[in-house]
Amino acid sequence: MTTPMKQADSAAKTKQRVSDEQRHLVLELRRRHSLREVAEATGLPLGTVKTLVSRSGAFRDNEQHRAMFTLPPISASTETLPSVPELPPQEVVTGDKEVDAVLWLRSIISTGQTALIDRAMEGAKKIRTPLDVLEKRYRDYLVAANPGHLFAAMSSFGFADLEALASRAIGQHQLRLEGAARFGDDLLADTAAETFCIEALRGLEATGQFGDFDKGQIAARFNAHPELLPHTLADCLYELGYWDQLYRLRHAADRDASDGPPDATARDWFVFGLLAQIRPRDKAEALAVFRYLIASQRDDMAESEAILCNLIG
Repeated sequence: MTTPMKQADSAAKTKQRVSDEQRHLVLELRRRHSLREVAEATGLPLGTVKTLVSRSGAFRDNEQHRAMFTLPPISASTETLPSVPELPPQEVVTGDKEVDAVLWLRSIISTGQTALIDRAMEGAKKIRTPLDVLEKRYRDYLVAANPGHLFAAMSSFGFADLEALASRAIGQHQLRLEGAARFGDDLLADTAAETFCIEALRGLEATGQFGDFDKGQIAARFNAHPELLPHTLADCLYELGYWDQLYRLRHAADRDASDGPPDATARDWFVFGLLAQIRPRDKAEALAVFRYLIASQRDDMAESEAILCNLIG
């Protein structure tokens, strides 16, 4: 008959037989395999594998990582953008008074100011000619004014859809306000996260037609900073969300200066690749990654099939 004392002695012996090398192997395997698969691969009891993984803390969300890849809080004291900008000047663009009137209304709507947009939408109701007819007249003008340019007419697409323009403009205006509230005048300056990426990849030579860094070298550089690596798929999504929102805030403020340094882009793709390597902790986490792939429109990327295979297990 096995007594509780003997069971405790047996458990203690089991713990003693787990070497540092085995612990390291268990953690490495767990990043890509289920607990049961790790147990089978190492020959350790499933309970021992679970204990090693749980006590390591390596598969809980990495708070240090999240602290680095977090946007500054919104500051209530930060001065925001002017609340009522001046109306854009009326200009003669095409010589067609009705078309030029719609172009002016579109410029007003593009301010993103709700009060001005309401006035512009009311003004649009006073134009007797249907807006889709004016869109065709504007397209004809663009084609005539740009002979030989096959895509000249594309600038007229959506000309008549003032509601869609208003929705986009309001969204962009809100992003500009948020960028000012979070960063003040430093929105386009390198963040701490970007500075980390620049330092981590310093000295790497860009290769290929598009001047990209070697993926293996990128991984080696970032893996050399384990304290800032995502531990979980939730960590990966958190960081990817950081890069996406930072881009959106900058793009709303200045389209020509929104991409950030290439080192940050390399980090974004490195973390995206980790979605194919770090095992989901549960179905909810796997589903969150799947939804991210669809919403971000990255489901057709080269890494996407491997990510889906990882989620399926």
